[in-house]
Amino acid sequence: MKDLFDKIYRDKGPLGKWASQAEGYFVFPKLEGQISNRMKFRGKDVITWSINDYLGLANHPEVRKTDAQAAADYGSAYPMGARMMSGHTELHEVLQTELAEFVNKEAAYLLNFGYQGMVSTIDALVSKDDIIVYDVDAHACIIDGVRLHMGKRFTYKHNDIESLEKNLERATKMAEQTGGGILVISEGVFGMRGEQGRLKEIVALKEKYNFRFLVDDAHGFGTLGKTGAGAGEEQGVQDGIDVYFATFAKSLASTGAFIAADQEIIDYLKYNLRSQMFAKSLQMQLVVGARKRLEMLKTMPEMKEKLWENTTALQSGLKSRGFDIGTTQSCVTPVYLKGSIPEAMALVKDLRENHGIFCSIVVYPVIPKGLILLRMIPTATHDINDINETLDAFDAIRTRLENGTYKRLSATVAAAMGE
Repeated sequence: MKDLFDKIYRDKGPLGKWASQAEGYFVFPKLEGQISNRMKFRGKDVITWSINDYLGLANHPEVRKTDAQAAADYGSAYPMGARMMSGHTELHEVLQTELAEFVNKEAAYLLNFGYQGMVSTIDALVSKDDIIVYDVDAHACIIDGVRLHMGKRFTYKHNDIESLEKNLERATKMAEQTGGGILVISEGVFGMRGEQGRLKEIVALKEKYNFRFLVDDAHGFGTLGKTGAGAGEEQGVQDGIDVYFATFAKSLASTGAFIAADQEIIDYLKYNLRSQMFAKSLQMQLVVGARKRLEMLKTMPEMKEKLWENTTALQSGLKSRGFDIGTTQSCVTPVYLKGSIPEAMALVKDLRENHGIFCSIVVYPVIPKGLILLRMIPTATHDINDINETLDAFDAIRTRLENGTYKRLSATVAAAMGE
């Protein structure tokens, strides 16, 4: 019999094998200083394009004041216990009502974490007789939620309505045999590509197929729609979304999340979401802080306006200089380049050390081999100087990538890794 750890000793995984070269710099980096458009990395000032603080709320004076007062009033423990037992408060209910009203749903329920909450929501919504149909590019929290499902599941090609319909036909036939229902899952905004999910077209298919629709709108909430209520509002189909999910970890610059739906659905979920039933309640300081952030989102539209001013300047500047930013329809700004993992390491080191630009790097296996994705998140705290410096830096690194500079610099690393 083998030692359970034998497989770990033999294979650290496609990313783990790079740990000795990458950890602390390319992965698990340590940004320091106040969350802002400019922070410090290894003692150097850098323009930060990797923080999901879309509206610039993380260090807004009003937010900091509210957070500090809530911590002084309640500490970091209150309320103790799961909400079902001893962790329920009036303010939790108030925040839920405010969130439901904002996203135009009958009711909402707070979640401690987005990732955990989405996994548990999927698990609670389906039984073994039900069928799940979901976008192949879905976020890891959706994939892990689907993994818990004991019944059948189908993926459709990313944002491909024809593929979705084919899989709905398959799911319908299977549901007729099992006696179950169908759950379709998409994202409001896909966090790597920046594309909006084709929510309008998916909702339109409800006239032909009998399914319920769950949308993860982590990147759309606060950034899309006339009021900031998300991708459903942006596309005019919020009513057609049966269960709406969003996180506080991006536009609201905090911790926590929520689901919103018809009252009867929320009543069911709050008694069946295992990640909430058996976990400590969201702390009061986070509840109070989320209420303040939501109030500012509703009453200060200039934050979203500034976010989009910066987004438009960054994306149009990249496109005018010939960079491939895909088909993003959101603030998420991907830049696609061609190169190996060692070249990507050399490129990003150049960006950070010589140009003072910090953005996230995405390589295989998240994207296909031979591609480098530099993912940027503009925020309301960036300014035109940040954007112009970044555009000039990207011009410089593209030249070095194309003339083989990074390939030569990375040769030693590649040889050491057997690439």
